[in-house]
Amino acid sequence: MLRKPGLICAAALGLLTPAAHARDIKVALTFDDLPALSIVNQQAYIDTSNVRLLSGLKRHHFPAIGFVNEGKLDEGERAAQIANLKRWLNAGMDLGNHTLSHESPNTLGAEGYIADIARGEPVLRSLMAQYHQRLSWFRHPYLETGYPAPVKTRINNWLSAHGYRIAPVTIDADDWEFAEPYDDAIARGDTEAQRHIKGEYLAYTEKLIRWSLASSRNLFGRGIAQVMLLHCTRLNADTIDDLAALLGRLHLHPVRLSRAMRDRAYRIPDTYDGKDGINWLERWSLSLHKDLPDTGNEDPPEDIRKAYDRVDTDPGR
Repeated sequence: MLRKPGLICAAALGLLTPAAHARDIKVALTFDDLPALSIVNQQAYIDTSNVRLLSGLKRHHFPAIGFVNEGKLDEGERAAQIANLKRWLNAGMDLGNHTLSHESPNTLGAEGYIADIARGEPVLRSLMAQYHQRLSWFRHPYLETGYPAPVKTRINNWLSAHGYRIAPVTIDADDWEFAEPYDDAIARGDTEAQRHIKGEYLAYTEKLIRWSLASSRNLFGRGIAQVMLLHCTRLNADTIDDLAALLGRLHLHPVRLSRAMRDRAYRIPDTYDGKDGINWLERWSLSLHKDLPDTGNEDPPEDIRKAYDRVDTDPGR
């Protein structure tokens, strides 16, 4: 774990309160890379993934937000891709900006990255206006927020001036690394591989959620509201009922992102200005000079990592 001086005093912010009952823990479900993250380049497959995922979220009465890469609109049939975004809004979900091209600020620099954010707005802003909604959430690709510090500051200032709030992440189970081998298994008709990947994914997700819950207790002495990073994939569509059961066992209650962000933990400024894309628990650990649990935040299983390397079509991820 990296260590870095910080300026924030947890006690001064009144954060070290008695632990809340586990049943009170809120979680915001956030899905990146809309209209979909998929290595199956078929519009019907993408459409089905969205329909199944949204049906599951509605079945369990789970609010969610999807973060859109407008560049993906032209990776399939544009009208159908936009129709998938409308499906999210029709289902009562929120949408946010995830840049046009899913590039890193470390690659583009401040001005290039800002331009990529702005180019990711036109369809999204117009579509949300039709539903009487305002575009107000932004999620950094790869959780890379800008390096060095002046780059991050320039990006943050632009986001604030344009009415954006940054969507943090406290639970990240690397679902994308399982999702692409799962797509490949479906394309090959390998039902046994599908079953195996789903089992490993759910077990790993539970481990990472438990690590995040333990980390929040280490940092704040209580169970804070969590923000879970997921992706719009067939894997998540096909395991949404399992995820609902898992959240229930762990006494996590899905809420909208805006509600989760009311937790006073999110008042702590993000002072991390390193190059890596780390989650907010790790960022707070640096600011508050507190350690996170040593176990529970391991990489995905080796067979999943090898399978991902075989099928991955995005060398930048």
